[in-house]
Amino acid sequence: MEMSGIKTIGVVGSGAMGSQIAMVCALGGYSVILHDVSDESLTKAKHSLQGHMDRRIQKGRLTENEVADAFSRMMFSSSLEDLQQADFVIEAIVEKLEAKRELFAKLDGIVPKHAILATNSSTIVSSKIADVTDRPEKVCNVHFFNPALVMELVEVVRGPHTSDETAELAVEVVKKIQKVPVLLKKEISGFIANRILGKLMDEAVYLLENGYADHEEIDLVCTKALNHPIGPFALMDLTGIDVNYFVRMQRYQESGDEADKPAQIVQDKVQKGELGRKTGKGFYTYDHSNVRV
Repeated sequence: MEMSGIKTIGVVGSGAMGSQIAMVCALGGYSVILHDVSDESLTKAKHSLQGHMDRRIQKGRLTENEVADAFSRMMFSSSLEDLQQADFVIEAIVEKLEAKRELFAKLDGIVPKHAILATNSSTIVSSKIADVTDRPEKVCNVHFFNPALVMELVEVVRGPHTSDETAELAVEVVKKIQKVPVLLKKEISGFIANRILGKLMDEAVYLLENGYADHEEIDLVCTKALNHPIGPFALMDLTGIDVNYFVRMQRYQESGDEADKPAQIVQDKVQKGELGRKTGKGFYTYDHSNVRV
């Protein structure tokens, strides 16, 4: 399939990541179908995106016409069947393997035979999902970073089952939506950015749990001494502490190594529902009215 054959992109999952991926694709000129099983989540996503776009208009980054055109290209749907017209689907649901496998099996029976099925996961490599479809050569990872409206880089990962054509098309889609693609020639859990980041976060949590410094001080060292734009604890709050938890649990289930389990402080936060910005409290406390992307 040629690049010109990709007209419609489907995004499954209307959380912060999925909804922003959908808007990025709409701003890039694609027709977009944003799917979620919950109509309430879709309404919330539309409201959130409108807020993001209004702020960009106010700052002169986008015009009202550009935003109106992007929204006109978007469909918000709670019916998976609406994805039967999608040429390229990006999954952005919960970071649980069985949920992704179940979804990909359903999508395989709905979308056209030429459609590419991509997962936004940075932890679950596509070879763990592709076998539930009849198109493993059209399955890959396309990993956006949070917040997708802001972050420029996208990791495209070619699994052993992924065809050259699929990898090339995924890279071209990323370029068309004004993002910077990096193509990994073979898959590895965590890819590049999160493997490096994971080492940093592990050390930050170790220093916190063993009383060397508090989380604000560790974040301060990373921003002021290492010139990072955001510290590891503030970043965990931004991406969701539950995401860190699921990533580590997935790794532990694969390896059986106790060292791969989520840190105790992360487990405690998840148990208490303190998941970061999205719940108003994580390592820091947030006033949702002041949270901006």
